[in-house]
Amino acid sequence: VIIYGDLPKNKENVIYLSNHQCTVDWIVADMLAIRQNALGHVRYVLKDGLKWLPLYGWYFSQHGGVYVKRSAKFNEKEMRAKLRAQMKAETRMYLVIFPEGTRYNPEIPKVIADSQSFAEKEGLAVLKHVLTPRVKATHVAIDTMKDYLDAVYDVTVAYEGTVDHKGQRKLAPSMTDFLCKECPRVHIFIDRIELKDIPEEQMYMRRWLHERFELKDKLLIEFYDAKDSTRRNKFPGKSVHSKLSLKKTLPSLLFLGGLTASMLLTESGRKLYVKTWIYGTLIGCLWVSIKP
Repeated sequence: VIIYGDLPKNKENVIYLSNHQCTVDWIVADMLAIRQNALGHVRYVLKDGLKWLPLYGWYFSQHGGVYVKRSAKFNEKEMRAKLRAQMKAETRMYLVIFPEGTRYNPEIPKVIADSQSFAEKEGLAVLKHVLTPRVKATHVAIDTMKDYLDAVYDVTVAYEGTVDHKGQRKLAPSMTDFLCKECPRVHIFIDRIELKDIPEEQMYMRRWLHERFELKDKLLIEFYDAKDSTRRNKFPGKSVHSKLSLKKTLPSLLFLGGLTASMLLTESGRKLYVKTWIYGTLIGCLWVSIKP
């Protein structure tokens, strides 16, 4: 894990804005949070369809996750209510938002072309390595929690090994690829932004957010396309090879691994494991359909 920019050592109440390429992006947010002792505070703004994930759909909802629908179906009132409930409970907040709304996938050029066409139509800068960001969820989150937040983290993520021999960008690693070390390094650029430096009105915030993604695009162009090959596969500026001590990871591994293994090694444990997935999923789906 190679970190560039501003990552405070202490936990803060923040909104985390990042480019989105793959499922591993969710884990990257955890990687940064654990370095601030804030892992248990990570919450996500998720697309509505994910609430039907077995067990996890219910878990994210109960853990302060916010499900949103895209475009005209976006329910601002519901999102504000969920965030206010978290603030009322004085919940520490590490709210992860991917403003692009979907993944940047070089194997689906139509999505990229449509995004670029929309930007051009709206008089916005056309972006190469990220999609045109959507502002609604970001605006609602910042506007609702502006007196509760310490900062906004603008995060740019790049994975090594995602360029082919022709210099064309490839698909970002899947979770399996990442865990099996098919991606040797992940580079994370963090820019900590004060709330006072972010415009409050949605129209102006939209322009501000697009400008932030222009900066991301420039970083990624440098990472993937720099003419000088020695400047590729890294972001400009100083970096830190960030390692974690075993005491931050080993206890959780032993607890979860031991709990799972103890269930799977006995017949009654295996039955309980299967029933948990089946009935937990059914009850969870019913719950999130009634109380998102």
